[in-house]
Amino acid sequence: MLVYYLRSSNKVLQMTITISKVAKVLGINVETVRFYERRGLITQPSKPEVGYRHYPSDTVNRIRFIKRSQELGFTLDEIANLLSLNDRPCSQVQELAEHKLSAVKEKMVDLQRLEKALNGLLVQCSNNEDENHCPIIESLQP
Repeated sequence: MLVYYLRSSNKVLQMTITISKVAKVLGINVETVRFYERRGLITQPSKPEVGYRHYPSDTVNRIRFIKRSQELGFTLDEIANLLSLNDRPCSQVQELAEHKLSAVKEKMVDLQRLEKALNGLLVQCSNNEDENHCPIIESLQP
């Protein structure tokens, strides 16, 4: 983990890094950072007169939050909502998480139903003696 702060005469100076280093540190593509900027998930730093834009550690941490939320199955719209709830009561965040959990449970039921259907079709295939007739293809016909 990188440390982005330096002490100098009793002040804490925040170090910044370029977009390519942000991408490298986080294991993402530079275009991902730009995409998050276009979506309004992170703020694009102002362009200096000379050189490259520099991203503060807060932006790096925000991208980590975004990536971790995506790993948990949140969409970018849901993540934007989570980020906007950062300074709100926990109950609002909890409500969003409960809604997401409900959607995940519904998806699991659908996937279990699909698994059962596919298992049944595979059993039919393994018992099928007619090479010109496929139970899976037949089940997909209207």
